[in-house]
Amino acid sequence: MSKRSPEKFQMQHIFRPLKRASKWPIWADVLARLSVAFFLIAIVVLVHWIDRAGLKDSHDGHISFLDVVYFTMISVTTTGFGDIAPVSDRSRLIEAVIVTPIRIMVLFIFVGTAYNFVLKRTWEKWRMARIQAKLTDHCVVLGYGTSGAEAVRELIARGTDPSCIVVIDQSGNRIAEAEAMGCNVLQGDASNDDTLIDVQIARARNVLVSAGRDDSSILIVLTVRHLAPKVPISVVIRAKDNELLARQAGASNVINPVSFTGLLLAGSAQGEHVASYMADLAAVGGKVQLRERPVSAEEVGRSLEQLASGGRGLRIYRDDKPYGFWEDETRTLQAGDMIVEVIPCEVCEAD
Repeated sequence: MSKRSPEKFQMQHIFRPLKRASKWPIWADVLARLSVAFFLIAIVVLVHWIDRAGLKDSHDGHISFLDVVYFTMISVTTTGFGDIAPVSDRSRLIEAVIVTPIRIMVLFIFVGTAYNFVLKRTWEKWRMARIQAKLTDHCVVLGYGTSGAEAVRELIARGTDPSCIVVIDQSGNRIAEAEAMGCNVLQGDASNDDTLIDVQIARARNVLVSAGRDDSSILIVLTVRHLAPKVPISVVIRAKDNELLARQAGASNVINPVSFTGLLLAGSAQGEHVASYMADLAAVGGKVQLRERPVSAEEVGRSLEQLASGGRGLRIYRDDKPYGFWEDETRTLQAGDMIVEVIPCEVCEAD
């Protein structure tokens, strides 16, 4: 499968703003509004026709059905030329009590339609396009199934602003759920170049992929890596045989929920509290939390046991190689090291 360079493709790409799912198609909404308006106008025509004796035509003195329709339309639209007018007390009472409220309702329908389909939609499209154009350092979640939805909830619980999260899924119901969480949403195919360019994938902080199928997830990883060579990508892979393929496709992290469940089960066999502690580390709702961060300037030269954060250092990554706290390399931290530490949740909240 051939790929064009991201720069060249973006020059040819037509910008597509973020969208929100609508319960009704536009044509159905317009038709419903017009139907209600014409139904109300028909009621006024009927009322005027029944009470046509109370109307006076200054032109020929005769009120025909066409005159009634004409008078109804200029009355409902508040034009009022004065050539046909109510003269009897009953006709004037009908105009005041029946026709005037219907006139107000019809005006509200037309004004509301104009607002919704011209002003509101134009404003919303402009606003979403502005948000989309400024997207940077955001988290993109590709797939909002069970794993994707849980990841979004956990990100928000850890303090990530929902406005910094973009969710892409093909299901309108899932998109609606993500939108209700406060996330930016786009309904579409996450393996499509256009869709990913629309959410500024190259400027994302990280990308989380959970498409539900390993083949789909790997294809999405390939597409993301093509468009965003430096963005970290985490992907959910359910078959162990596909983990290597996902890494070869460009995934930075491969999470296998089946393997993780096995680790929890094995941990529980070694002691009743091991599995609960592992779950505690993974979730924000527990007492402790795992955190990865770059070494700070004041920590350079110190050992992994002397972290400024007060956390317990477990591992460092130096030149993409891991070193445990028992190894000699962790006795002197260097600029550029990445630290994996355990910290109390209250420390994370304070940060």
